[in-house]
Amino acid sequence: MRVFVLLFNARTENEGIYSIWLRDAEGVERNCVLMFEDEDDATRYAVLLEAQDFPLATVEALEDDEVREFCKEAGYECQLVAQGELAIPMDSNRSPDEMNWQAEGAPAPEPEDEGAMSAAELERIRRRLEGLL
Repeated sequence: MRVFVLLFNARTENEGIYSIWLRDAEGVERNCVLMFEDEDDATRYAVLLEAQDFPLATVEALEDDEVREFCKEAGYECQLVAQGELAIPMDSNRSPDEMNWQAEGAPAPEPEDEGAMSAAELERIRRRLEGLL
C-alpha cells in the first residue's frame, strides 16, 4: 500500500522526515512518523505545519512497508492517518528550532553562551542605566 509522508529538504543530504513526539502513560516519549493514506490530507497537514513556522514540507509517496522498516531501524514508531481523518499538528510538538536538522540554506545555530544574559535581565539593566541619566 502506498502512503504519504512529509519530508523536509527532500532528495538532499540533509533530508528529514516529519515525526511527532508522543508520551505514553509512564511519561516515556517516543518518536512517531505519520503516514497518510490520502495525499490531499498530507498536503493539508503540511500547510498547517507551515502556518506554525515549520519549513515547507514535501509530500512524498512511499510504500508503507518501506516506511515501517525505516521506523523500525531508527527506533521510531509509525501511525497511519486514515483518509478523511482530520489530523491537526499539536501545539506542544517540537518547534522548528528543536529539530535535529537544518533547513536547506539555513545557517547553523550558534552555540549558546552560558554567560549570556536573558532578554529580561538585559531590559532590567537598560532601565536602570536610563534611570541614571
